[in-house]
Amino acid sequence: MTWVGLIIALAGALGYAVGAALQQFEAVTEGASLKLVKRPRWWIGGVIGFTGASLHAVALSFAPLVVVQPVSVATLVFAVPLAAYLYGRKPYKAEIFGSIAVAVGLLWLTLLVPHTDVPPVLSTPAALGFLAVIGLIVLVANLAAARTTGATKALLLSVGAGVVTATVSTFVRVVGGGLNGDLSRLVHWFTLVIPTMLVFAVVLLQRSYAVGYFGIAYAGVQVIDPITSVLAGAILLGEPLPTSPSTALPALLAAALTIGGTVTLGRLAPDQSRPLPEASIPVPHPSPAAADRS
Repeated sequence: MTWVGLIIALAGALGYAVGAALQQFEAVTEGASLKLVKRPRWWIGGVIGFTGASLHAVALSFAPLVVVQPVSVATLVFAVPLAAYLYGRKPYKAEIFGSIAVAVGLLWLTLLVPHTDVPPVLSTPAALGFLAVIGLIVLVANLAAARTTGATKALLLSVGAGVVTATVSTFVRVVGGGLNGDLSRLVHWFTLVIPTMLVFAVVLLQRSYAVGYFGIAYAGVQVIDPITSVLAGAILLGEPLPTSPSTALPALLAAALTIGGTVTLGRLAPDQSRPLPEASIPVPHPSPAAADRS
């Protein structure tokens, strides 16, 4: 059943990537505002992304968080070039290398995690504590983002979006994985958490996309989401983590590769779907990142 979950998760991740690229293009144009609901392409991206998320939810009913969650990072190498295509340009070399580095780093970390299926059980006190911690992280990330600009702002907002998205996945895993064919188990407040947190995730995602740095925003979510989910699975649901000393060095190397790819994406200039006003166009300065572009 684990392989079934993996296949479904991959299909869902591809849909999520396409939807994210379409919505980011519109978010840069209109900003993270209600004007987005008047943009047909934003709705198309939302439908495609929701379909991908639904498939992801189904996958979590077949396989544990530590298996399903990191699968989504593989689509980073597709989402970033697709976003570049929407802006009528070729992907920068730094975008390609940065995306591959993040994806490979996270997938490498995934291989170090023991893949065993543990029945998901979450108590009410643990669930409330988990939600409180997530709320605090979102608050701190947004307060910090309000004090900065550019790639740093996009990254901070993506942290909030990533932990909320991971919360959705965690509760989907608890609810879906604990059904065992008994639909009456859906009558629980855990079920209500899923759509509620999903709304918050959508809002936070649009805010991170609207900054204009799709590569760093998308990568940030893809990094924070699986890390938070894996930690939640281990701490709250009893899913195993690698404990062998022999995995320490590979884990550090994988983490370094992931961080390096994220930093590379963060150094790129923001995408713009329409020309900036002349007064707001910054004076260009030589940058090491410029040599990576083509």
